[in-house]
Amino acid sequence: MAKAIRQINKQIPNPMEEQAQAIGEILKALADNKEGILSALAILKNLREIGILDALHAIMENRTDVGVIAMQQINQPGMHNTIKNAIYLFNFMGTLKPEQLQAIMGGVTKGLDRMGESIKNQEQHSLWKLGKSMRDPEIKAAMTTMVEFLHGMGESFTQHPSQELH
Repeated sequence: MAKAIRQINKQIPNPMEEQAQAIGEILKALADNKEGILSALAILKNLREIGILDALHAIMENRTDVGVIAMQQINQPGMHNTIKNAIYLFNFMGTLKPEQLQAIMGGVTKGLDRMGESIKNQEQHSLWKLGKSMRDPEIKAAMTTMVEFLHGMGESFTQHPSQELH
């Protein structure tokens, strides 16, 4: 038969051994993630050189005062509208298909380029030339697009009269 255990000797780790083990674990983690840590250190170095770390440190030291100022600014009546408008803008951007936005922005860019060239060259168009330009397929496409845009906007206003602009 086995002998009964009457005394348990609990080993208390030596603080020096614990510290050595912790340092070993840290060194192993550093070695395993060498590239990421070196990249993070390079980023921190650049942030320090341009003064962002000093600014963040100052903000953290004065976080109570900074928080009070931030809350005062957020509680301004105009800021409420700004925040709401930003939310509506992000929601709107989420409803657009990327192809639609690309086509719209491409058209705006080309239109602004043409407008800039016209202003730069100081071109003056007579009423006759403006009337003739209505036959141009590009002008027709733009006018059709704008008219359909206006139809859609008007349709939205008639469906939701409370949101109509005054």
